[in-house]
Formats: sequence, structure tokens, C-alpha cells
Amino acid sequence: MNVITKITRTKTFDKELSKVPGFIQKKVIFWVFLVESTGIHQVMKSPGFHDEPLRGNRFGQRSIRLNRSYRLIYQVIEDRIHLKLLEVNKHEY
Repeated sequence: MNVITKITRTKTFDKELSKVPGFIQKKVIFWVFLVESTGIHQVMKSPGFHDEPLRGNRFGQRSIRLNRSYRLIYQVIEDRIHLKLLEVNKHEY
């Protein structure tokens, strides 16, 4: 496939990514690889990441589940992906 997806990162992305456990970092890198190689719309269809749009103050952003506790929040801007790694905290259930 010749899918070209440009992924840009916020200034704090790598800094925040370095704070999460190694297995979460690997899952983020794997997700980025999938997006770059197959395209965001194809990865959105994958049930493994539970890709979903956000509401309220985060309207226009999307999140994927990295595991039960960690989320990656990103935003699609025109033809490229703008990654934001936010709130990588443990969620209360």
C-alpha cells in the first residue's frame, strides 16, 4: 500500500512518553507504525485499540486505549495526524 500519513508530535510528546512504562511506549510506537504504513482510517477500524471520538472539552480529538489504564489522545488535522499524549494516568474504575 502507498498510504502516506504524516505524524507530527507536540513538543512534550517525547517527554511524556518517556514517563510511561516500557510496554506502553512499545504499544505507542506500534500504533504509530500502523498509522504510517496503513493509514489512520484503516487503524481506526481495528477493534484492538478501541478508537473513539471524545466529547466535551476534547471535542475534535480521539483516543485509543493502550491498556486498561493508559490512553493516547490524538487529533486528525487535515491530511496529517497530530499526536498528543495527554493524561497518561491511571483511570479510576
